[in-house]
Amino acid sequence: MIIKTILAGMYEENCYLVMDEDTKELGIIDPGGHANSIINEINLLKGKTKFIILTHGHLDHVDGVIELVNNLKVPFYINKADEDLMQKDDFVFGTLPKASGYLSEGDTLTLGKHEIKVIETPGHTPGGICFLIDDNIFTGDTLFQGSVGRSDFPGGNGMQLIKNIKEKLLPLGDGIKVFPGHGPTSNIGYEKRNNPFL
Repeated sequence: MIIKTILAGMYEENCYLVMDEDTKELGIIDPGGHANSIINEINLLKGKTKFIILTHGHLDHVDGVIELVNNLKVPFYINKADEDLMQKDDFVFGTLPKASGYLSEGDTLTLGKHEIKVIETPGHTPGGICFLIDDNIFTGDTLFQGSVGRSDFPGGNGMQLIKNIKEKLLPLGDGIKVFPGHGPTSNIGYEKRNNPFL
């Protein structure tokens, strides 16, 4: 599996392109802007974009969605709780049309031979989700290297966030590599030992 990181938008959010090397099926995780750069990288990889998936609905993670959907003609998916908040608060949350479908705990998607498992981790937002692909977890703004997501935005809940990280992410195993929404990669073992919030 190929994982390509693109710094997207003015907040330098980590957009990830995940591609099966054999079939070239490709998924876009959290396109926070710079849609043209994302399309250029897809073309360099010779990827066949299958879908866009969103860890949550904050503007810095969704700002490139509409342009990519219009250009690539692909569906996008989000947790319904965040879409609901997007209808009420477009200051922190982005503005999107109705999603192609919704992702909930235990749902799975496929890219070639790879399975993407959806793990709900509300706390940063009510509809926050993570994506487990093989030994890689894409955490959006749930878990960072040495930190966790803010919980002071509308719909945030700090206690719920920490509970979900401890109960759903840490048990995945020390060797699981963490791909956060901002900043450098990490792994679960490092966060267990070093993250002051945990």
